[in-house]
Formats: sequence, C-alpha cells, structure tokens
Amino acid sequence: MAPTAFLTTFPSPPRGVWDIGPIPVRAYALLVIAGIVVAIWWGDKRLRARGGAAGTVADVAVWAVPFGVAGGRIYHVITDYHLYFGAGKDPVRALYIWEGGLGIWGAIALGAVGAWLGCRRKGLPLPVFADAVAPGIAVAHAIARIGNYFNQELYGPHTTLPWGLEIFQRVNAAGQPDQLNGTSNGIPLPESPVHPTFLYELLWLLGVAALVVFLDRKLRLGHGRAFALYAAAYTLGRTWIELMRTDPATLVFGVRVNVWVSILVFLGAFAYFVLARGKGPREVLDAPDTADEEHEVKH
Repeated sequence: MAPTAFLTTFPSPPRGVWDIGPIPVRAYALLVIAGIVVAIWWGDKRLRARGGAAGTVADVAVWAVPFGVAGGRIYHVITDYHLYFGAGKDPVRALYIWEGGLGIWGAIALGAVGAWLGCRRKGLPLPVFADAVAPGIAVAHAIARIGNYFNQELYGPHTTLPWGLEIFQRVNAAGQPDQLNGTSNGIPLPESPVHPTFLYELLWLLGVAALVVFLDRKLRLGHGRAFALYAAAYTLGRTWIELMRTDPATLVFGVRVNVWVSILVFLGAFAYFVLARGKGPREVLDAPDTADEEHEVKH
C-alpha cells in the first residue's frame, strides 16, 4: 500500500542550496530575483500603455525594491520573533535574509515609501505606478512561493489528498539535521505528506493577477484602484490559507497574526476600492521626453 500511496503525492526537492565553490546558491533567492524582474518588466509594459515613459518602472524600482526587501524582513522578524529571540536563539540570524523569510505586507509598506521617493524624482503619481505594477507584484509573489517549495516550508497539516506534498529529513555533510541547507536523506518527516499551502497561495496569486487584469481592462481602473483590488483579493485567499499552516507563528487572541493583518488589509483595500471610484476616470499620462524628465527632476 505504501508505494501506491506515494504515487498519489509529489515529492519536495532534495535540496534548496547548491554550493559553487565557496558561494552558496539558494533557490529561494534566485526565485525572488526572478519575480522582481517579471514585476518590473510587466509593470513597465502596463505603464507605457497608459502614457508613461519606457524605463520608468525600473527607475522607481531602484528605490522601491531595497526598501521593500528591508520592510519584508523587518515584518517577518517582528511577527516571527520567536525564531530569533529567546533562550537558545541567535538574534544575528534575523539578518540572514538569504535563508528565507519576507513578509509581503512589510515589503509593500516600506516598498511604497521607496516607490514614493522614486515617483517624486520621476514626476509620476504614486497611484498610477501602483496600478501599473499591481498584477506583476502578484505574479512575482507567486514565483517567490516556489522558493518555499525548495526550502520545505509554509506547508499545512497531514493530508491523504492526491496532491499531498512529501517532505523529507535533510542533513548536512556531518549527518546532522539541517532542513534549510542540508540534502534529503529520503526519510519522510512524521507529518508527511502535507497540504502544500505554498502551492495553494501560488495558484491563488495567479488568479488574483488575472482578476486584476480583467477588471482593469473592463472598468479602466485608476487612482490606485487596481492595486486596492489586488490587495483585497489576495487577502481573501491569504486568510484561509494562513489558517491551514502549521509552522510556528505569533498568535493574537489564539489566531495567527497574519490572519488579523489580512483581515485589516482587506477591509482597508476594499473600502479604498469603493471610495476611490468617485475620483473620476483613469489617469492618462503624457510620455515626457528626456528633456522634460530632466526638468521635472530638477524641480
């Protein structure tokens, strides 16, 4: 029966890190970078369709991405402080961003500050930029979730469903347990197979991106409404997916903190989506030439 049961599941990767000489190459980091590239490329394409200048999204991203990465890490460390602080913990590991751990809402909050600075330099309204990059952010987040697959993290409880995820013990060169940096020894963890909640979120995010594109074309969303739609739609899925996860998390009134954050973001985003409808038609930009851009920056 065991071999038959295994055929109804899918395995996790044997490792998530490859050493090229002294340099560790991490799947999680590569996939985060790939997601950022996709978001910039698609966001630039969408902004040009609204009259923006080519390359503007990349210029703003120079500010938004570092701020976003810092914000995502800060949010993760605050909401999962038990991983880094307390008896037997190493606080310095809070700086080890390459090991995974970026909170999307921290990334968006501080990334918005960086985007605002970049938009000011380009003379571009922040809501226009946000609307342009909204579906790309959803797809970038989905791509990053593949990194959680390689890290064997963000999964749910045991399941007998056909799409259960097999997770295995990983050990380092000395044979010591190391789930993040080690290599699989082929022995399943006791809870395996599990719900692949990272995959549920990945699929949900792709659906959110498609929804934003569809309604944006149909309703010509503007004034930040496309971004608000992304935030509201994403948090609907994040709430139930978060409730399935079994990894340790900070609890508020017995509920994971990210559930409360998702509910609050949903309420705020939905309210903005409705109220901003009164701001009028979607903005259309006049693509400036180089001289105009330089003039705007100086002023």
